[in-house]
Amino acid sequence: MDGTSSISREARLAAFARELDALLVETRAGLSHDDLVHLSKIERWGRACTAAGYASAWIAPNPISMLLLSQGRLTRWAMVAHHVMHRGYDRVPGAPEARTSRGFAKGKRRFVDWLDWIDPEAWAHEHNKLHHYRLNEGADPDLVEQNLEWLRNSDLPMAARYAIVAFFASTWKYSYYAPNTLRELMQERARRADPSATSEPIGLASMFREPELWTRCFLPYAGVQFGLVPLLFAPLGPLAMASVLANSLGAEVLTNLHAFLVITTNHAGEDLEAWDAPIRDGKPEFYYRQVTGSANFATGTDVVDFLHGFLNYQIEHHVFPDLPMLAYQRMQPAVRAICAKYEVPYVQESVWKRLAKTLDVMVGKTSMKRA
Repeated sequence: MDGTSSISREARLAAFARELDALLVETRAGLSHDDLVHLSKIERWGRACTAAGYASAWIAPNPISMLLLSQGRLTRWAMVAHHVMHRGYDRVPGAPEARTSRGFAKGKRRFVDWLDWIDPEAWAHEHNKLHHYRLNEGADPDLVEQNLEWLRNSDLPMAARYAIVAFFASTWKYSYYAPNTLRELMQERARRADPSATSEPIGLASMFREPELWTRCFLPYAGVQFGLVPLLFAPLGPLAMASVLANSLGAEVLTNLHAFLVITTNHAGEDLEAWDAPIRDGKPEFYYRQVTGSANFATGTDVVDFLHGFLNYQIEHHVFPDLPMLAYQRMQPAVRAICAKYEVPYVQESVWKRLAKTLDVMVGKTSMKRA
């Protein structure tokens, strides 16, 4: 391909990195008010889903309200909080403080910007730092294959393994993500307080006995979503309150499943790479790993991207984690072309195909590629 096959891997990846760097410079120079307009539009769509969901939630438990509420919750996490906290809008001219990593969800703004099971500070440490810069290594706290080694190597029948995966997929924001992100933050604090300490890592199961998990994660979210919000419908009667609660609980199951579908699946599969050692060769190797350890889904329009939580640009996001959503949509064809030019595998498939490949890894039918 363009003569790149005849040069060494090191020279090829160096040229690959230079072209990606040039694309990043060009993309950053093009950031504008349009990116803020786009963010506002996505936020409006999410709020509209939430408003429509609650507008019908009081009538009776129903799947439409649940789906709308679920999409609204996914929007606040996957699209708004995710990209803003990654500094995606920090360089956008005119970005308000509340839509930059400096101000978003800080202090009392957590209840305005992103009230979720997951603590914002813990998320920023576990996801933005550990996951993004240790992708698919043993130090990646979100490496699916490693986290489910106990299930993959178990003697359980396949039906039982799939049932366990289904349980975690339905509950994973509070059964895995909230405690795991806070655990990583607590361990980092302990290391900073005493760098010479060699204490045992905190077990995930033991996190549920930690008061901080309840005060920072579980009680604020559950108290508002399943306590305060249903109470707001008290003037409409007890049946209305019960219906709102039922729809909210149903939406929680759906948003867990939706998030599992578009998040867990973009770094797992027998066609994606994992590594036993950290990066040693600098930026070219970093870029290579972000591409070959990630997968994209269908891309190209705001409607498609909204339904995927804008997580369908996972390759572009991992190569350049601090860009706004609209930038990924615009640059994706160029990134794919650069990968093809330098023979770097670029995986893009239906989210349903990625789900099947992820499930195969989770239950032990297949394993990640080892470079």
